[in-house]
Amino acid sequence: MSKTVYFYTVFILGFLTYYFFDLFCFKTIQNFSKETMNNKAIAHVIAYSVTLIPLILTAKLLFPKKKLSELFSVDKPIFVGYVVACVTTLPMLIGYFLFFHLVKDIHFDSLFINTASSALFEEIIFRAFLIGILYRYTGMGFITSILFGSLLFAQVHLYQSSDTKEIIEILSITFLGSILFAWIYFEWNFNLWIAVFVHFFMNLYWEIFAVSDNVSGNLYGNIFKFLSVLLLIGITIYYKKKKKIPFNITMKSLFLKRGEIEQ
Repeated sequence: MSKTVYFYTVFILGFLTYYFFDLFCFKTIQNFSKETMNNKAIAHVIAYSVTLIPLILTAKLLFPKKKLSELFSVDKPIFVGYVVACVTTLPMLIGYFLFFHLVKDIHFDSLFINTASSALFEEIIFRAFLIGILYRYTGMGFITSILFGSLLFAQVHLYQSSDTKEIIEILSITFLGSILFAWIYFEWNFNLWIAVFVHFFMNLYWEIFAVSDNVSGNLYGNIFKFLSVLLLIGITIYYKKKKKIPFNITMKSLFLKRGEIEQ
């Protein structure tokens, strides 16, 4: 079996194992953990951590000599991710503070699950593993490596929709959001913490202010989110040009890159 066939066979089987394990066992693990720990937030983290095992095993099987922290891109500076995300999401914070009121009844468990826990694990699953490993360690380019992962990322948010219009809006927004998170993750030297904290702060401000019931949002909600996205892109481009750091994503790396699959 060639190196390429072996890689994609293991990668696909590993992800499918994770997908169905998560699909059929996540709720069971979460409910059991909730009854045992008597804490919904901790139960959510435990369920995510357990269902991640197939991805961890797959990554080590494919790259036995590499550290898991490197494979899942959590070995980069956390503080950099926090600062960049904190600054670039300020338009959302300021705008929502001016145009929306704070949610009165905020439950810590739900807030933690919808912000910190979801942001961390979704970035690990979709950006670091499903998209990141393909782009970093194979000859696949930006578009070819993000396409499936971004579609799947969009699909898992469809539970928020109630009609066809909302389905289209949520699919579009979350698909584009996945592309954005992947781009900043790649351009900040594969520092996953950038994407994690941007994801976290965007979710946090959406949760603590009465903006909308789902990610499709409304006029002001989306205007300030868009301003944050523009600021994030602008700061990223400015930083790389000022430091004279080459861009990872160029016209030459959109579909295919040179090089073989690493081991």
